Amino acid sequence: VQLQASGGGLVQPGGSLRLSCAASRFALDYYAIGWFRQAPGKEREGVSCISGSPGSTHYADSVKGRFTISRDNRKNTVYLQMNSLKPEDTAVYYCATCGFGSSLYPTGYWGQGTQVTVSS
Repeated sequence: VQLQASGGGLVQPGGSLRLSCAASRFALDYYAIGWFRQAPGKEREGVSCISGSPGSTHYADSVKGRFTISRDNRKNTVYLQMNSLKPEDTAVYYCATCGFGSSLYPTGYWGQGTQVTVSS
């Protein structure tokens, strides 16, 4: 199982970015895939998770209404569209297999991180 995250960068407050998580060596639609982030000096936070078919979505309260997770099974890729970005969204973002209950949690497979910096 391999996950490859991309799409991070520097953006001004209020701007947008789209992160991508491409899977290889397995069919992504059988797994729930999500995004986690970690800012310097802070604990890792579950951001969003999308289940396998039919693709129910889950979000942390801090990003609801601003971030949208989606998947394209033909491309074996999960996306995280991030709008109305705030400086507090600055972190390294990781894609990973995920689960959800009272909160989002990782379930074992990780991609490398991609840096998102929101600053003027």
